[in-house]
Amino acid sequence: MQNNSNHVQVNLNLNVRGIPQSATIRINELSEELKNQGKVVHKFGLGQSPFPVPEPVVEALRLNAYQKDYLPTKGLKALRESVSEYFYRKQGVAYTWEDVLIGPGSKELMFLLQLVYYGDLIIPTPSWVSYAPQAHIIGRHVGWIPTRKENCWRLTPDQLDKYCKDDPERPRILILNYPSNPSGCSFNKKELEALASVAKKYKIILLSDEIYGELDHEGNHISISRFYPEGTIVSSGLSKWCGAGGWRLGIFIFPDSMRWLLNAMTAVASETFTSTSAPIQFAAVRAFKGGIEIERYLSQSRRILKVIGMEIYRKLSKAGVTLPVPTGGFYLFADFSKFKKQLLKKEIYTSQQFCTKLLEDTGVAILPGTVFGRPEEEYTARIAYVDFDGANALAHAEFIPMDKNLNEKFLQDCCGRIIEATDKIILWLNNL
Repeated sequence: MQNNSNHVQVNLNLNVRGIPQSATIRINELSEELKNQGKVVHKFGLGQSPFPVPEPVVEALRLNAYQKDYLPTKGLKALRESVSEYFYRKQGVAYTWEDVLIGPGSKELMFLLQLVYYGDLIIPTPSWVSYAPQAHIIGRHVGWIPTRKENCWRLTPDQLDKYCKDDPERPRILILNYPSNPSGCSFNKKELEALASVAKKYKIILLSDEIYGELDHEGNHISISRFYPEGTIVSSGLSKWCGAGGWRLGIFIFPDSMRWLLNAMTAVASETFTSTSAPIQFAAVRAFKGGIEIERYLSQSRRILKVIGMEIYRKLSKAGVTLPVPTGGFYLFADFSKFKKQLLKKEIYTSQQFCTKLLEDTGVAILPGTVFGRPEEEYTARIAYVDFDGANALAHAEFIPMDKNLNEKFLQDCCGRIIEATDKIILWLNNL
């Protein structure tokens, strides 16, 4: 028995050995350290919503602060009901409350899914920094599908089909995240239908990470579960569209045919996190019920993020940086390859070295493309344009009619640090 225990421990150590701290967490902590040293730092690294939690949701938390009992592992019934109602209201796909699983952040639920389902993980690159490390910790095989900047860093049906056709029966989970972290791009209806058709052909379990869905800049997010309901698990939560990252509440919505998978995840959850924070769950009921105040909050948030994203896009594009037009969320994935000759002369050979030197010289913190699954020698990086006071921006936007564009004065008054940081990047590139 002792030998078996030791063997398990050795395997565990091998799985986690060499895995560094999450890149987004690391850059945020480094930025804070530099700020504490008195240095000016522009935090374009961690993708945390700049907006406050909507007041109706905050008030619901105040009213439920006394809730102290353990809740069911699958989640509060009232919350699971509000989530299923929310999804039908937004996407027109019918789920029951029993199809919903609540967890302490969608990140935890993604980990449990890979733990209980034996299959390869397919990840289009660039992709969010934690998908692959989770698979490595568990010991799952990761299959990368590199996407192309010419296609806005989006997975195509042909790429997915080519990847799967040589071993069509192999069990797989495909993670599809859109609007995308890190590119800020999304899919239209036709593209989603085509991807769904390939996923269905190979019986792939599709994990649709729609945590940024409500931040589609035009409010036109479409869930791929409309076209492949029997094989899609939808992931979302409160962190991005509701500004409540630190509240740690995530949701998974399963098709009825995958109730066995939901139950398996619940069994493991009961032995790990037990249940999600009770006050947070009660407050989340209010968030998913929506209403005029929350819809207004979302409309203004989208409006603000759109004008900021387009301003950075215009400035960087004009300077020679290649990047797609952002259509959702608060990210841009930039390719600085035009400056390769100058960078090589400065002995900057990797995206990590690029970002480190940029931070040292300008105080602008961005994340290298390599942590998103791109080649080290590719000069790509993610820019998270969240370094502004979201509450102040929302307040100012209220004085500008919705049928009017937010102008340059708005950007200078409410998002000056972002404009300053963008200009610093451009000046640094021009002086290489």
